[in-house]
Amino acid sequence: MRIDKLTLDGWRNYRRQTLDFDGSCNVIYGENAQGKTNLLEAVVYLSCGKSPRAHGDRELIGFDRQEASVTAQLLSRERVFTTDIQLFRGRRRKMTVNGVPAKTSAALSDVLHTVFFCPEDLFLIRAGAAERRRFMDLSLCQLRPRYAEALAEYGRLYEHKTRILRDSEEKPQLLELLPEFNQRLCRVGAVLIGYRARFCAALAEYARQAHFECSGQREELTLCYQTVKTVEDAFAPQEDIYQALRHHQETHLAAERASRLCLSGPHKDDVEVLINGRSARQYGSQGQVRTAALSLKLAEREIHKNAVGEYPLMLLDDVLSELDPRRQEYVLNRIRGGQVFITCCENDRLDTMLRGRVFHIRDGEVL
Repeated sequence: MRIDKLTLDGWRNYRRQTLDFDGSCNVIYGENAQGKTNLLEAVVYLSCGKSPRAHGDRELIGFDRQEASVTAQLLSRERVFTTDIQLFRGRRRKMTVNGVPAKTSAALSDVLHTVFFCPEDLFLIRAGAAERRRFMDLSLCQLRPRYAEALAEYGRLYEHKTRILRDSEEKPQLLELLPEFNQRLCRVGAVLIGYRARFCAALAEYARQAHFECSGQREELTLCYQTVKTVEDAFAPQEDIYQALRHHQETHLAAERASRLCLSGPHKDDVEVLINGRSARQYGSQGQVRTAALSLKLAEREIHKNAVGEYPLMLLDDVLSELDPRRQEYVLNRIRGGQVFITCCENDRLDTMLRGRVFHIRDGEVL
């Protein structure tokens, strides 16, 4: 799985730029705020139709432009693909794969998978639960189209229910709609929990080994998926999870109406990270937390490989400069075998450490 050619037009600070990539390693260097991360962001977008940084597509369009496009020639599953995405201000985007309209991002994920790793992810362990849910969601949306559909539906239902609860004081009749939304939220929530539980189980297996090796065989990493308390077995049949969610929801009806907030459901899920049996978030040192975050990302890469039979594209955005030499060496040794993109600042010059193609970026252009 690899990108051979990428064309950006109006994407962030890129006016129009075409890049031909190496099949193994691509080092992208330059000063800050020149477009290195924007380039990796475009690659991620090609894999899932979402940006790891922006809240909406309009943020991806250059300030002086009304539209933007990103086009890539890819090799995946021993087949050649051309993926094209066009973004517009004021109307819906257009996506095609080999000229065929892609109605959802699932068509993109069917062609390309990516694992994106940035300096903020080094603090994934100490961040709030929302960041760890986001980590799971971004990965699962590429791996499982059904999950992406369920997550989008859950988000819509959650927003509707939140508005009903918020406006119910002025419009009490809105509460008549709650039973229908509650039932549907539990149905869709059961789907999310099933996928998340299995993803975390696989993640725990690979991350444990990676952390054990990176820590010099001194530490054991454990992951525990945490969801609604009434769900005693997250691997149970979907109907059992649904019934458990309904029970939890019924016990929170009065509290939800009083607070006018949606208090029950997998939108509060988390992944507890333990190192030698203790909470990494509370007791882990900076080095332990960084090693655990590295292990999660490397484990994610292995899960994608097992799912599709090929390594996903590994995108390291200015991460290596944040690591000590031992961890740098460990990461570089572990990511061999697939296409890799590494950004760094001009003074780091990681291109002297790696073999592959080097790109010097300045103001959205390759010098």
